[in-house]
This record gives sequence, C-alpha cells and structure tokens, in this order.
Amino acid sequence: MIPLDRLVGIVFLFQTGTGVQGNLFLIYLFSFLFFTGQRLRPIDLILTQLAVANSLLLLSKGVVQGLAALGLKNILDDMGCKIVFYLHRVARGLSLNTTCLLSGFQAIIISPHNPRWINLKARVPRYIMPSLLLCWIFHMLQNILILMKLEGPRDIGNTTETKQYGYCSVNVTTDISESLHALVISLPDAMFMTSISFTTCYKVYLLYKHHKRVQQVHTDSVSHRTFPETRATQMILLLVGTFVTFYLLNSILTGCMHSMTLKPWMVHSSAFLAACFPMVSPFVLIKSDPQIMKYYRVVQGRKSPHTE
Repeated sequence: MIPLDRLVGIVFLFQTGTGVQGNLFLIYLFSFLFFTGQRLRPIDLILTQLAVANSLLLLSKGVVQGLAALGLKNILDDMGCKIVFYLHRVARGLSLNTTCLLSGFQAIIISPHNPRWINLKARVPRYIMPSLLLCWIFHMLQNILILMKLEGPRDIGNTTETKQYGYCSVNVTTDISESLHALVISLPDAMFMTSISFTTCYKVYLLYKHHKRVQQVHTDSVSHRTFPETRATQMILLLVGTFVTFYLLNSILTGCMHSMTLKPWMVHSSAFLAACFPMVSPFVLIKSDPQIMKYYRVVQGRKSPHTE
C-alpha cells in the first residue's frame, strides 16, 4: 500500500503535469497562429494570458508542493523560497484578474445593440492589451510584501510566530501587520469576485432573454440556430463557474488556515484546490469552444506541407 504522503506527492505532480500540458497547448496554438499572421478573436488574447497565468501557478506551486509531500522539504534556500512563493501569488492574482476581464469583455460583447453599447464595443478591443499589462504590474507590486515575510523552511525560528507551508514559512510578526497584509491581498480579490458575479448574472439574464425571443420564432431556420456570441458566452459561463467554485472553496479553507495553527492536511488541501482550476480550465476551453479545434486544424494544415 502506498504511504499517504507519497500518494499526495504523486497527485500533486500528476495534477501539475496534466494542467501544464493543457495550458501549453493553448499557448502554443494561439502563439503559432499569431506569428503566422492568422486572424484571431480579441478574446483569444485574454485566453492566452489566462493559460500563461495558470501554467505559472501550477509550476510555481505544484512541483515544490509535490516534492515537499514526498519528504524533500529543503530543496529551496531562502531566496528560492521567496521567488517561488512570490511567483505563485502573482500567478494566482493574474488568474483571478484575467478571469474577471474575460467575463467583463464578453458581457460587453453580447450587450444590446443600441448606440451607447455599440460605441463601447468598438473601443473595447483596443484596451485589451493595456489592461492585461496593467494586471501584471498591479499583481507584481501587490505581492512585494511577501518577499519580506518569507523564509526558507530551515530558518523556522519561533514556531509561535511562523506559519509553515512545507517548503516555506511565513513570519507572523504582529496582529496589525498580518491584518494589513490580509487587507492588501483580500480587498482586490473581493472586488474582482464582485465584478465576476455581477457580469455573470448580467450574461445569464441576456441569455435568458435571447432564449425567450428564439422560442417565439417558429421558423426552423432561426429557432435551431446557435449564434457565435451565444456559444462563446456559454463557454465563458462554464469557465467562470468552474473558477468561482474552486476559488470559494479554497478561500474558505485559506481563511481557516489564517485563524488557526496549520495542519499538513490543510496545506495539501489548499494547494490542491488552488491548482484545480488551472488544471481543468484548458480542457474546459477545448471541450466547450469549437473555435479552438478549428484553430488546431488550421495549425495542422499549415504544418503538414513541411512534413511531407
């Protein structure tokens, strides 16, 4: 029978390997089409950043967490621990922020065709790249405090002032500094989640209205037609719903971890939940977005003449 720690380590490494392969497939697909001059949807740029953030999140946490579960807890020195934990927090924030942008962008795209929305729809694609760059800058600056609070697992010191995460530990100096750090991290997350919830409800409302209108039309040519905007919205709703589910579960567990002494099962469960969305999101996209498989066939068609 496999020991529990070894089983946990294998699960983390499998989760990381599976998720990274799926996300790298999307990154390669979009990058190949972009550099070969193919026309991409504006939303594909957001999906590319989401895949990059998810890959970084998995690589920065899954590998070291898996090795720590297998008993290799001193693989990182003090600087290595800071870099890995910092990259994980930046990637986590990027994943949340990019999902928020994705949800908001699609809400604008499917909004009613009146003059106010038409002007906004025309301008939105131009703001995607600057918005994505601002996401990187914001989360890199937001998580600088982590570099001062972390240390390697061999420099544990006073255990009453340290929270241990297997391969790293966090110094908890005072209640004030801990509360301030929690506020800096939690407030933007709460704002992004509120925005995701609002735009998701708005899209569900628009899809419901669209469905009611279609039901009133009895001609087969219209009633059985699925518009590209509707398919894309349904895909994003599925993706956002998956994200919100895993995020809320992980947030509840993280809140418990901050309010009590850390247990190994808490650390492993939190890491597992945090990696679930980055692992499944590329496969949700591949399964629910027909355009991705069309892109794949285009890539295969462009590569085949060179391989003959």
